[in-house]
Amino acid sequence: MTSATQRTVEAVWRIESARLTASLARTVNDLGLAEDLAQDALLAALEQWPESGVPDKPGAWLLAVARRRAVDTIRRQVTLERKLALIARETPEGDDPMDAIEFDRHVGDDVLRLMFTACHPVLGRDARVALTLKTVAGLSTDEIARAFLIPSTTLGQRISRAKKTLSNAEVPFEVPVGDELTARLASVLEVVYLVFNEGYAATSGDSWMRAELCAEAMRLGRMLAALAPDEPEPHGLVALMEFQASRLRARTDADGRPVPLDRQDRTRWDRLLITHAEGALRRADHLGGRGSYVLQASIAARHARATSTAGTDWHSIAELYDELSALTGSPVVELNRAVAVSMADGPTPALSIVDKLSEITALRGYHLLPAVRGDLLLKLERRDEARSEFERAAAMTGNEAERTLLLDRAASC
Repeated sequence: MTSATQRTVEAVWRIESARLTASLARTVNDLGLAEDLAQDALLAALEQWPESGVPDKPGAWLLAVARRRAVDTIRRQVTLERKLALIARETPEGDDPMDAIEFDRHVGDDVLRLMFTACHPVLGRDARVALTLKTVAGLSTDEIARAFLIPSTTLGQRISRAKKTLSNAEVPFEVPVGDELTARLASVLEVVYLVFNEGYAATSGDSWMRAELCAEAMRLGRMLAALAPDEPEPHGLVALMEFQASRLRARTDADGRPVPLDRQDRTRWDRLLITHAEGALRRADHLGGRGSYVLQASIAARHARATSTAGTDWHSIAELYDELSALTGSPVVELNRAVAVSMADGPTPALSIVDKLSEITALRGYHLLPAVRGDLLLKLERRDEARSEFERAAAMTGNEAERTLLLDRAASC
């Protein structure tokens, strides 16, 4: 297989895997089986596309092949004749997988159903988030493990147990309503934001960002806000994602290298997205929201309203991080608070915060901890120590673009 075909298959999989798995799950009503069928279709693409070429509608091709595999699988399970009849109605016997088959018109709803199924309360919180990142965002086990700050083997076992639990509990493939929707909303919001973050700053690969993941997360966030219009947090999440996505064009230079916030050309920020975000934030504030996403959106709004780094209201941002840190107890939030404190009050008090965080086990493999510490040390003219921290951060990250940036910062010391 040529490298170009390999990249094409990988790109198609990134875009289509969630829709493919969701459509199959709706058909077979078994998330584990749906994911296996999707993987089978991917293997078929890897085998056939180098010879036949990439089809005009690769997503439809994958879906047709996966449904064929579903028919073959269920035929071998005589106790599942009802499901076979259902799939047979959706995919007539005479259809050729190579035909240009359009996706089901309900595919958007299918992805939402997939999210709520994976976030069912029969699963623990971490299992819900991990499973949804795997099935909806198409992230690898290694990528999700880095987001959780746990070993890949542990994460893989968690996902496998989660799929078995859903299957054994016969969880329906549907979007909940009423009180059940409210109870499961927080888990789904968390997943949507983790998907967005993977797009905003990819944990691995050559590119720093995956814009398609950001767009998918914003689309899902808006759907959730429409599902629960009187809940402030979905509106807060939409505002947060739109504020952050407004910077996407300015976050890399012409060669794809990362551009830090303080060096970005703010005229390239998307003012339309910022306007939409301001509206979503006002809606959340009107509903009385002071939850995690509303607070983060309020922080992002301070950045969006400033014309420069120097003109940013860092004291207000630091105060919001104080509130957010007290609410969440998250060490990552506390690390972000240290950055705001350094801008508001100088690097010395911020370094004290970071040094305390260095004692937390969960952050020992988190590359942004030494990266922030290196930045603070550099501001204090402790260049040798700063270089060591940047090099340590570069060794921790799985993203090539970010590693290059960190090594460049180390060299500049």
